[in-house]
Amino acid sequence: MNFESDNAAGIAPAILDAIVRANDGFARSYGEDAVTAHLKAHLAQLFEHEVGVYLVATGTAANALALAQIAPPWGAVLCHEECHLAVDECGAPEFFGAGLKLIGLPGEGGKIAAPTLAAALQRGPWGGPHHVTAAVVSLTQATEFGTIYRPEEIRELAAIAHAHGAKVHVDGARFANALARLNRSAAAVSWQCGVDILSLGATKGGAMGAEAVIVFDPTLTLGLDERRKRAGHLISKHRFVAAQLEAYLADDLWLELARAANRMADRLAAALADAGLTVVWPVEANEIFVVLPRRLDQRLRAAGARYFAWTTKNLPTRACVADDEVLVRLVASFATRSADVDKLVAVIRAG
Repeated sequence: MNFESDNAAGIAPAILDAIVRANDGFARSYGEDAVTAHLKAHLAQLFEHEVGVYLVATGTAANALALAQIAPPWGAVLCHEECHLAVDECGAPEFFGAGLKLIGLPGEGGKIAAPTLAAALQRGPWGGPHHVTAAVVSLTQATEFGTIYRPEEIRELAAIAHAHGAKVHVDGARFANALARLNRSAAAVSWQCGVDILSLGATKGGAMGAEAVIVFDPTLTLGLDERRKRAGHLISKHRFVAAQLEAYLADDLWLELARAANRMADRLAAALADAGLTVVWPVEANEIFVVLPRRLDQRLRAAGARYFAWTTKNLPTRACVADDEVLVRLVASFATRSADVDKLVAVIRAG
């Protein structure tokens, strides 16, 4: 009953097999191999657009390098105040961005609303020699609270950002989960909505460790090769990262894995609601946030359930956490089984 994180799951078998196949013989290093070349062509086809592709091993590297590429050191990145960038990157965006500034915005369910963004950009002050410049708006898809941005929401936010001279970045650590739920093309939820650069995650979706910075505007790629190398993220045996992503995307495996995780999240959320528990936000990807009585929390943990307690400043007005309750996050992965969900639900109902 491990619901701590999709990072806790193993490697999807097809991806593990691809790593083994890539291990056969010799290949040129630092991305000059045939697997990487094929992956780049595959990604251009997938996104229906010319793309710059820069592979790294971690989502932190993907986010930090992407932001450093499109924001100057005196630039500001507007993001949700509780997003992964702002809370869980240990200052990496600021470090790799040579001092760029993250500015957190509030928003229910981990999402930035268009009026909130517009007000922040209009409020200022921005620029001049005394103030940071609003350089990037970063959106998380799916969000830290398991909600998703619809294409029309991204388009509206991107229009506001671009009108103020800012680029749009998407942290797509769970991009596949959002895409699977929306049932839209990768293009329709990225550059066609105004996204300039995307951190495409595969690790949470079933890879061993594979992420990509996807750049939709060729003019924004200048120097990114050198930036990645200087940061220590140009992996010499590059084919093994590329092989993971190639297998992840082949025959829409990434969407199949994401749908499996989403289905388990739906199954669990429905059972929790049936048990009279408060599921805080709509379950739109593979994360569930639920309020548990502390006694139930203790009983679940004693039975072997694994998940994280959570805190937030952006609870919806209809939800509250009393002193004898705790807000927790449960995450389903491609490896979550129906039996895992049913066992957890059985412990709940046994009380």
